[in-house]
Amino acid sequence: MSRKTIAKKNFADKDPIHKSRLVSMLINRIIKNGKKSLAQRITYTAMDLIQDKTHANAIKILEKAVKNVTPLVEVKGRRIGGSTYQVPIEVKTYRGTNLALRWLINAAKKRTGTNIIVKLSNEIIDASNYTGNAIRKKEEVHKMAEANRAFAHYRY
Repeated sequence: MSRKTIAKKNFADKDPIHKSRLVSMLINRIIKNGKKSLAQRITYTAMDLIQDKTHANAIKILEKAVKNVTPLVEVKGRRIGGSTYQVPIEVKTYRGTNLALRWLINAAKKRTGTNIIVKLSNEIIDASNYTGNAIRKKEEVHKMAEANRAFAHYRY
């Protein structure tokens, strides 16, 4: 039996406007140089823009987009007998949500355009409709895991 106590995971608090943990996680991923108020302004304006464009609840659109982008499996490098194998591993829910948010934000940053608010809202709308670069990233990860399925017996 281990003598160490297991550390409890700190989850993000709900955001003040939408009362959603997912929006709070999105804000925390957008933060640069500790400027949380700027990240909040970007996120909330993007959510308003999503609501205007789709005429649906922005939180539901964001949840659907994150659900569509969340990967089921990923590959991790595992060193066995002097060579490294890409071993497919199932993704836990919290990590999957984090990966999905990271991919959404990176895909939004790489889009053409001038304004991050418009780019982020368009990427979230695209992801909720199963299109966009974040969905392509998920499919790419799934293809890698499928290609390396032969090494699945090297799981941790």
